[in-house]
Amino acid sequence: MTSSIIPALENHYSVIHSEPIEQLPYCTLIWRQGKLLVKSQGRENQPYLPALDKPELLVECLKKSSVSLVLIDSKLGESKLNFWANACKQANKPIYISIPSVDKRSQKNVNSWKWLKYAFDSVIALILLGLLSPIMLGITLLMYFYLPGSLFNYEWHVGDKGRLFRLIKFRTIPEGQDEWSTSVLGSLMRKYNLDSLPQLVNVIRGDMNLIGRGSWTLKDVVRLSLEGQRQLNKVPGIASFWQIKARAKLLPHLDSQAL
Repeated sequence: MTSSIIPALENHYSVIHSEPIEQLPYCTLIWRQGKLLVKSQGRENQPYLPALDKPELLVECLKKSSVSLVLIDSKLGESKLNFWANACKQANKPIYISIPSVDKRSQKNVNSWKWLKYAFDSVIALILLGLLSPIMLGITLLMYFYLPGSLFNYEWHVGDKGRLFRLIKFRTIPEGQDEWSTSVLGSLMRKYNLDSLPQLVNVIRGDMNLIGRGSWTLKDVVRLSLEGQRQLNKVPGIASFWQIKARAKLLPHLDSQAL
């Protein structure tokens, strides 16, 4: 059996494998002009990379590499997308979902006013944060007594051009319990969308717009068809009630076209 332990991701070369298929690497790594493309397993021979199994090794490799960004295939599945997203976060490397190409001419027109919209939304978000700060402070105090533990939940979502970002929300589930658990305070926060108030910080960071399509989670993205993935080429907005209902109707159709 031939295997190799690679100290850095740049040292990419092929080796002959005799391992069972289930033990082969789950992805193919390709370097292209400073970008690291993480694709689903192809027919290419791959070296053994311990970093693909251990998050601390992957973080260290990314930190020491010259990669400017990571472009990852949604076919790898939700757990692997989370694995790479968390590693890139710690290594301070941006990570994007690979999405179908779009018309560059129309994209150029969008980019021409995107920064103006970002500036406008950021100012409005700052004003709203100031106005809503007493409510958010009250929620924080109530959580201290009735939902002790971490204040926020962070979940990976897909933003402009497929870039992954962490959506910020107040935690509504008792810490250490599953998603089906609930509390009176958490139920009230979800009912009146109070748990979404921290998303104004995402707007200030440039992750979202105040108005726009709802953002997609990694769980949603792996179920999107190729046509549906083209929706990922836009900046998401803080989803309104009708947007959530629209997505609920859309996803069942995507299940039959899952990648």
